Amino acid sequence: MALTVFIVFGIFLAVGFPIVSSLAVSTIFPTLIKARGATSIDALIRAIFGGADTIAILAVPLFILAGVLMARGGISKKIFDIFAYFIGKRTAGMPCAAVATCLFYGAISGSGPATAAAVGSMTIPILVNLGYDKDFAATMIATAGSLGVIIPPSIPFVLYGLATGASVGKLFIAGVIPGLLIGGCLMGYCWYYCHRYGEDKNKISMNYESLKSQGFWRLFKDSFWALLSPLIILGGIYTGLTTPTEAACVSVFYSLFCSIFIYHTIKFNQIWELIISSVRSYAPLIFILAIATAFSRVLTLLRAPQNISKVLAATFNSADVFLLAVVVLFFILGMVMDTGPAIVIMAPILMPTLKVYHIDPIHFGVILVVCLAIGLVTPPFGLNLFVVSPLVDTQVMILGKKVLPFILVYCLAVLLITLIPALSLCLL
Repeated sequence: MALTVFIVFGIFLAVGFPIVSSLAVSTIFPTLIKARGATSIDALIRAIFGGADTIAILAVPLFILAGVLMARGGISKKIFDIFAYFIGKRTAGMPCAAVATCLFYGAISGSGPATAAAVGSMTIPILVNLGYDKDFAATMIATAGSLGVIIPPSIPFVLYGLATGASVGKLFIAGVIPGLLIGGCLMGYCWYYCHRYGEDKNKISMNYESLKSQGFWRLFKDSFWALLSPLIILGGIYTGLTTPTEAACVSVFYSLFCSIFIYHTIKFNQIWELIISSVRSYAPLIFILAIATAFSRVLTLLRAPQNISKVLAATFNSADVFLLAVVVLFFILGMVMDTGPAIVIMAPILMPTLKVYHIDPIHFGVILVVCLAIGLVTPPFGLNLFVVSPLVDTQVMILGKKVLPFILVYCLAVLLITLIPALSLCLL
């Protein structure tokens, strides 16, 4: 029956139904046909409301709102200027500064598309004016923007914790080194690209001198509050002073404080508009999360996780082979499914298999998130590509071809993260 549920889910997706509708139909299907082990309609309704009514899930809309506030508040420009001041004159200095800005901004927004939009709208015009190819700049920002879901605080880590019961705080800590590793690999490719194809040194030098003329202390004072934001948010989590949900609330109020009183980039009468914008982003996700909770309950009653675990254990003879298979699976899922739904649907199903291979759930969560993060830049549904495409007036499919080198570099980092658990667990 569990296989039938997956078939029904796949059929509805294939004919063009939205994910939430496909989930709803496949969830209720065993009950409608009165299959053995199926639960009642009342129990499904309770599971749906239970999935949407938890303290931990409040972190998701709050981090979304904080990301919207930071984007409108122009925080990314402040961060970029600091990095450009130190490394802007070196080979690939400006592209590397843009990648570093994505890393830093990801520690504020928790969202890949939000990071790509906020950093891209500011850095891509600068890079193009400095003589860099517009498609290179766009694909670089799209790929580096995916670090927003890896560098804590990360919305997908919150969702994984909700779906599996894993500690969200530990997941946040575990994401630091993998995020820095991927960012370093992307910077390495930027250096190779600029070394091979060259840069307009005159334009870069003029821009750098203009930036340097402002003086370090002036730049630092202007960027201080922006640089402080991830330290406040993450410091509270890592020291145990705040839970991830409380940290998300702090990030909202800190974003408001900086944007209204420090940088004066947001007015009080704009706050309601920004709240509406974040609600529109969150509303589809909450429905998926609620239905996915009921879907997971149905699969559990049908013993799908246990049966899948037995099949996987009989198919793969080692933990490394199993993890590599998972990497391939989630790489494919990332092409056709958003990060959130993929995690809340698949993570509970695969959890029993982790015990068979003695795989740490925290390490496994990091692997899932970094694999799905690639999906943000892989066609046909690479969301970050859709975000940056209007910024350079280039079709998404053209960017989808030119992003391939970044994807290959990204995959190399993913393999290292998968096969070396210490990269995820060394800070725990």
